[in-house]
Amino acid sequence: MNLVLIRHTRVAAPAGVCFGRTDVPLAPTFAEEAAAVRARLPWTPRAVWSSPARRCRALAESLAPGAVCVDPRLQALDFGAWEGRRWDEFRDAESEAWALDPWARRPPGGETAAELWARVGAVRAELLARAEQRLAIVTHAGVIRAWRSHATGRPWADVFAEPVECGEIEPAM
Repeated sequence: MNLVLIRHTRVAAPAGVCFGRTDVPLAPTFAEEAAAVRARLPWTPRAVWSSPARRCRALAESLAPGAVCVDPRLQALDFGAWEGRRWDEFRDAESEAWALDPWARRPPGGETAAELWARVGAVRAELLARAEQRLAIVTHAGVIRAWRSHATGRPWADVFAEPVECGEIEPAM
């Protein structure tokens, strides 16, 4: 199976804003970044799965017009009430506790890292069972990290801080 994970291209969100599921606009350089991603792909995708976020769907459609499957399990972490707000607006005991244990704690109305990890594990198992050739998955850094954790057996905490750059492509295991 040929399968790659791709993080969406850059966005035009203000610095310091919390956005996971918030549909932030694409950076003005989207067309150039999408072309660069296409040029670095090892093959032309036959199918592309994508997060519902516009920043992912736009890239997915540019890679395989008309062959995109949108799956909500590929969404970024849900930050609930913190979505769209500046991180420094809600620095309090609750956010500090979450920062110390995102695996077990959730933002108000959001989800835990364990919940993200579980849904990524489910979609990963489904896609690997399909044995589809030349499949690209356009998603978010947290989803890619959770996929890495499942693929390697490394704990979430070990992969949580690993960088995943915008437009990055990596083989999926």
